[in-house]
Amino acid sequence: MELSRILIRELADYQLIELRETPAGEALDEDQARSFPIVIGLPEAMAIERRLQGLPIARPQTHDLLASVIETMGGTLEQIAITSLSEHTFFAELTVRLADGSTRAIDCRPSDAIALGAATDAPILVDDSVIEAASRDDA
Repeated sequence: MELSRILIRELADYQLIELRETPAGEALDEDQARSFPIVIGLPEAMAIERRLQGLPIARPQTHDLLASVIETMGGTLEQIAITSLSEHTFFAELTVRLADGSTRAIDCRPSDAIALGAATDAPILVDDSVIEAASRDDA
């Protein structure tokens, strides 16, 4: 999956990001790619946008701090996985590879995971059941 767009409306209580399937093996036409929105808060939306644009800030924000902690401890963000959708809430995990080669799964909000991964090449994985549930009205 890829972050296909971010919609920031500073006067609204919520913002939207949209994730869209990317080709994996077979080429996907634009019409074949599944996508879904995730509602996030303004601070997370601004952090994602800032990291995507590579805009520097005077002091580290939470996502910058977490990236620094992971790196300082010898780890790397290996992937972001959106694992489930329950009662209109998405659940995600970060997979961090440690210096010894082992990995750790860390529970997090998708918006925080995407904000952390926005400045890296960490892939965003989404379970098929999540994509299907997100496209239904009863999710």
